[in-house]
Amino acid sequence: MTTLHLVDATYELFRANFGAPPRETPAGEPIGAVYGLLSSLIAMIRDEEVTHLGCATDHVVRSFRNDLWPGYKTEAGVPEELLSQFGPAEEGLRALGVTVWPMTDFEADDGIASAITRFRHDFERIVICSPDKDFAQLVEGDRIVLRDRRRSLDYDASAVHEKWGVPPSAIADLLALMGDSADGFPGLPGWGAKTAATVLEEYGSIEAIPLDAAEWTVKVRGAVSRAETLREQLDDALLFKRLATLRTDAPIEESSQDLATSGVPAEGFDAYCERQGFPKLAERARALR
Repeated sequence: MTTLHLVDATYELFRANFGAPPRETPAGEPIGAVYGLLSSLIAMIRDEEVTHLGCATDHVVRSFRNDLWPGYKTEAGVPEELLSQFGPAEEGLRALGVTVWPMTDFEADDGIASAITRFRHDFERIVICSPDKDFAQLVEGDRIVLRDRRRSLDYDASAVHEKWGVPPSAIADLLALMGDSADGFPGLPGWGAKTAATVLEEYGSIEAIPLDAAEWTVKVRGAVSRAETLREQLDDALLFKRLATLRTDAPIEESSQDLATSGVPAEGFDAYCERQGFPKLAERARALR
């Protein structure tokens, strides 16, 4: 079975920054998050299942969504030592020989969604390597799955439904109603995760929810006030859904053959590791040849 693995490299970079010991380059620049990211990718490539791999990154934190909602996430609060590693991370991934899609107007999540759209017919299975619930909207049956690598868990469509209370097709609606603090939009007052999931399980989307509680065919505590809030703030709910919905039109130029891992690491990886002070990482990468 041919499988494409898609990695949210920005998530991996953040996780490495906060979960691994700090490191510095020979020039004294912070580089620990990059080391953790590349170490994680090398470990992935050693797995015989990983024959094709692509990574999406947030080249910058801001995206088109910041123009739609002023409270959307920005670089505020992100440590400077982490922001300074965005560029070296992309350079390192390329040096390793991994295909990288750096997003500017879009987000890394959109890059992965776009890669799925481009390559969905080229592979029998696609594995999205991230625990981020935003990606759950991309899951299809057991063919496109979400993988939490840290916990060694895969989420197919049934598992998504069990965990979040709605099918993948309603994940963006769920996030719109309950809000997503990580992305910086609040959702609707009174619409928590349980209420939103219960109503969406019945109606499938925000657009299909009756705006009069008397028409609801599902029992929800406080239904009258919830319906009133939705009626009064419907435009906000639909905007939040737009923010939560991953775009599939980010620029992806590579072919499926470009994603093969058989050629990694690239010839320049040794030199990259020498500049960054990663001698052991270079040794591990050479063992992949």
